[in-house]
Amino acid sequence: MIVDLRSDTVTKPSKEMLDAMFHAEVGDDVFGEDPTVANLESYTATLFGMEAGLFCPSGTMTNQIAIKAQTQPLDEIICDKLSHIYNYETGGWAFHSGVSIRLTDGERGIMTLEQVKKSILPDFDWYPNSKMVCVENTVNKGGGAVYDIEQLKLLSDFCKESNLVFHLDGARIFNALSATGNSPSDLSGLFDSISVCISKGLGAPVGSVLLGSATMIKKARKIRKVMGGGMRQSGFLASACLFALHNNVERLKEDHQRAQRLSDSLGKCKWVKNVLPVETNIVIIEVDDAALYTQKLAENGIKCSPFSPIHIRFVTHLDFNDAMLEFALEKFKSIN
Repeated sequence: MIVDLRSDTVTKPSKEMLDAMFHAEVGDDVFGEDPTVANLESYTATLFGMEAGLFCPSGTMTNQIAIKAQTQPLDEIICDKLSHIYNYETGGWAFHSGVSIRLTDGERGIMTLEQVKKSILPDFDWYPNSKMVCVENTVNKGGGAVYDIEQLKLLSDFCKESNLVFHLDGARIFNALSATGNSPSDLSGLFDSISVCISKGLGAPVGSVLLGSATMIKKARKIRKVMGGGMRQSGFLASACLFALHNNVERLKEDHQRAQRLSDSLGKCKWVKNVLPVETNIVIIEVDDAALYTQKLAENGIKCSPFSPIHIRFVTHLDFNDAMLEFALEKFKSIN
């Protein structure tokens, strides 16, 4: 048996999802004629209480479009040093938007109100303009850490008072909502823009939706085009995302439970020095040599991701079942 815990992006469409894709009604979305894409965009926007949505190939693209649409050169965005926007988007904020970035040092990637306040720069000629605050929920490099809804409300209120754009990188937003017991509508009114990724825990093969005001999304659509993200009969992909939203949200709790069992087992292994707290579907452990133990795990049929020279990440997902869990738990015991 091979158990793949490298990421929740490794999932394959189920038969039911493939059936939905096969029967999707499609058109040319660049001409605004794909009804399934339009359905996905309006449905997702309604879920989160936003005016409009834009279907894109990836969460990186939705994040970068959000930055480009709501900033201008000489502006600065504020995010945590563990954020995906800073670490894994190829410096797109500089390449696409000509903005600078200021980093906070949050607890497992969770920014506090005080940290954001201290990141605001005075209006001097030699400083960029503090313009945008970006939070990631859950925080990937923070081991799936989750923002409490009250934390988000405090940050949102401050951004409104300070004329700052507030963006949510919702790479695993449904995992976060599952963990806190909130619904998407609880986020209504908090953010100027939201990136909702559907190709991670929810299991769609491709796709994220950028949400915002109708005016911002109209601008974003043009930016998507210039970035090469104008897709044609993309309803085949959008139908998979709709299937995921309708069928794969509630079961995220199962992923979280399996992640906790992985954490409990790994915490008892002598070769594991530390396990980050587990809130959702990500488990990060500390070892002496991540490359060495990633190889040992692979030799025992467990694929995982070295996350630093001393950290390894495991991610549970809908293609990881109880039999695979028991297999992994048993294999952990044999590694030294």
